[in-house]
Amino acid sequence: MTLPFFPTDLFDDDRAELLDIVHRVGLAPDQKFILGERTARFEAAIRDSVGAADAVACGSGTSALTLVLRAMDVGPGDEVIVPAFGCAPLAAAPALLGATPVFADIDPWTMVVDPAAVARLVTPRTKVIMPAHMFSVMADMPELRRIATGMGVRLLEDSAVAQGGTLAGTPAGMWGDAGVYSFVQVKTFGMPGEGGMVVTRDAGLGAAVRMLRNHGQDGKSRFVYHRIGYNSRFDEIMAEFQLYRLPTLPRRLRRRARIGEYYTGRFAELAGCGVLAPPPARDGRCYYVYSLLCERRDELREYLAARGIGSHVYYPAPLPRQPAFAPYTRPGDAWPAAELAARRTLAIPIYPHLTDAQVERIADAVCRFAKES
Repeated sequence: MTLPFFPTDLFDDDRAELLDIVHRVGLAPDQKFILGERTARFEAAIRDSVGAADAVACGSGTSALTLVLRAMDVGPGDEVIVPAFGCAPLAAAPALLGATPVFADIDPWTMVVDPAAVARLVTPRTKVIMPAHMFSVMADMPELRRIATGMGVRLLEDSAVAQGGTLAGTPAGMWGDAGVYSFVQVKTFGMPGEGGMVVTRDAGLGAAVRMLRNHGQDGKSRFVYHRIGYNSRFDEIMAEFQLYRLPTLPRRLRRRARIGEYYTGRFAELAGCGVLAPPPARDGRCYYVYSLLCERRDELREYLAARGIGSHVYYPAPLPRQPAFAPYTRPGDAWPAAELAARRTLAIPIYPHLTDAQVERIADAVCRFAKES
């Protein structure tokens, strides 16, 4: 039986409820399909779950990053420090606002941004430090918070992959001036559509994001535009669907954590065989994706595929090596840990409805490859 990397049946158990929600929202007397009372209730639920002053639902995690940066008045002449290894929006969001993304190298094992590299890159032009949690490991937010505070710059926490994770008792998204979640279908709290959320302890920042997501309107008077804004509004059907699924999120996260911890235990002995698992830990883990570092990455991928096991290569090139972001680099710049990760990282399945037997089958295959090859 083939085990895909991302399954096609993520929402099969919720099909009847989703169809019922479509019917209820579609026939509701108010005929409100965006930014209605369901979105407001969803925002309140997320806000209260993490202890934020505000939570603002947006059209996507990517647009949420852009809205927060804009609310922080990031623009031409500013610099935003981002990881050199990660998803394109990390660099695209500041660039689209006219700012310069500045790329910091990563920790070679955890693949999250290296705080020491960040500290070296802060200049008088630095406006925001924007770390991102990666795969199953949260960034070193206590140290990044210390750096941002000491340098007098804002801290924006890209928690797109980490909703539900905690570090030193603080939820992912709540270490910075603001944090961002993503609800695209494969995330830990994914849904069958696009969506994101901004969480913040700063009510003023939340209000600015709320205005910017809806063309600069304040929600009190239509067609009165206080700022030049965007269209990043949230869908009422998806808001109701996420409210329905929110109580079961902890259970799914626990299952992901159990699978991840099992993998890490099984793979602990493989470091000498060229396969390195993430560091063992419970605190600061999110288990969105479980990614190995493998010296013969492509061979392992082919080996797993031949045995019906899907895998995925995230980010085959560091961000500063991508054509879109090359103009923001200088000759001689180097990001050795990011370059190494791009050559070695391989993610294996970790979705919560994998059975114990399937998880064991995946781990067995990785171990056989490492020990027999």
